[in-house]
Amino acid sequence: MSVRPVRLLPIALIGACLVAASPAIAKTHGRSGQSAQGRSASTLTWRGDVTVAHGVVTDVAQAWQRAGHGRIELQTFNTASGLDAVRTGTADLAGAARGASGSPQEAGLTFTPVAWDGLVMVTHPSNPVSSLTLPQLHDIYYGRITNWSQVGGRNEPIDLYAVASPADGVEFSLRKLLFGRGTQPVAAPRLYVNTSKLQEGITLDPKGLGATTLSNVVGNPKMKMIRINGVAPSTSTVANGSYPLFTQLYLITNSSSPKAAQAQAFVDFVNSDAAEAVIRRHGLVPYRDGATLASMDASRRARILAEVGARPVPSTPATTPISAPGATYASQVARAPTSERTLAARQALDARRAREAEARAAAAAAAARPSLARVSGEATTVETSADGRFAKVSSTAYGTTPKGARSYKVSRGDTLSSIARKHAVDVADLRRWNHLRSDSVKPGQVLVVGPR
Repeated sequence: MSVRPVRLLPIALIGACLVAASPAIAKTHGRSGQSAQGRSASTLTWRGDVTVAHGVVTDVAQAWQRAGHGRIELQTFNTASGLDAVRTGTADLAGAARGASGSPQEAGLTFTPVAWDGLVMVTHPSNPVSSLTLPQLHDIYYGRITNWSQVGGRNEPIDLYAVASPADGVEFSLRKLLFGRGTQPVAAPRLYVNTSKLQEGITLDPKGLGATTLSNVVGNPKMKMIRINGVAPSTSTVANGSYPLFTQLYLITNSSSPKAAQAQAFVDFVNSDAAEAVIRRHGLVPYRDGATLASMDASRRARILAEVGARPVPSTPATTPISAPGATYASQVARAPTSERTLAARQALDARRAREAEARAAAAAAAARPSLARVSGEATTVETSADGRFAKVSSTAYGTTPKGARSYKVSRGDTLSSIARKHAVDVADLRRWNHLRSDSVKPGQVLVVGPR
């Protein structure tokens, strides 16, 4: 996949992705260049994904500090950046919603499980689909199912969202359950730098579908969690194993770090009685409480693969980083773990992508004067480097106003959502077409609502 460097938009986007600071813990965002020698001896630097930060580290770090052990500098971004920082010594600890992948870049790193969480599929609350089977979920990610009507919903395309890096903990864990390997390419053209940004996208898109974790979204009315095989994700269904998509959360350390002993002490503290009480408040199951889950894990994985018609593959790292889900089916076909029933789906997906590429080329050729006027940008971090780090950023530009647009005058009581429903368009499109910075509209305001 070719990747074009972007100068300004990705910097703004990535900066916006980072979580706001908490007064009790020192937090820096996107800063990984600080050397271990330059940090205070009593300070540990943690860097990793949003899930582990929200569910485990933030509040436990406050308890650690209150106990007199020192400060935790929290750098919340994503899995790949955390693993890279611990490997290079610019962080003492990392967090991920997956275990070791077998990649050479992870040699020397120790993955310690600290909690159990649920991998959950989320959609917009207005979406009538409330349940999916495991085979349906497998086929959605593989590109065999592309319309909500195929799973009992409206006749609308499924906007499948994913985190850009296949090393992301949520994506890796879900794909390993559904396909037998965490680096399986999937048909998810909408990519985000982490689960926080993915969730924001879901709240704006009635056709959206994406994966996150139970601890990230429990109690959030702006998203609907999908039942899997009829079982709703909850702390209790994760704890007893009836919800099939449970996963472990990990803290990662480096034994060669100058602060290895202090980092391990924090890991031990997370697995202590005091910290486990904090973890439970976030809807997580402390790792020591999940002995039943650990014992059933292997049989659970085999059962899921059998149910979706896939087979396990050896846990060897991919020779080429997968930067865009669905874009590398041709090169990966010899190693695809799915059964014969998905070969037709692969061919159909390749044909559809070829038609879309032709349509884009025709549209580009028809444009009389290419320009950046009236264009908005969306950037995603893409893993392209040989060592598995986030190396480049690509951007996609979209025309902001449909040609020959029709307009609508806002009436009293109208909202952006009601206007979108009335004209059968997305809220995100209304914001983009009208250059709106928020969902607020005023009576008398004239909005572009679509083509004539």
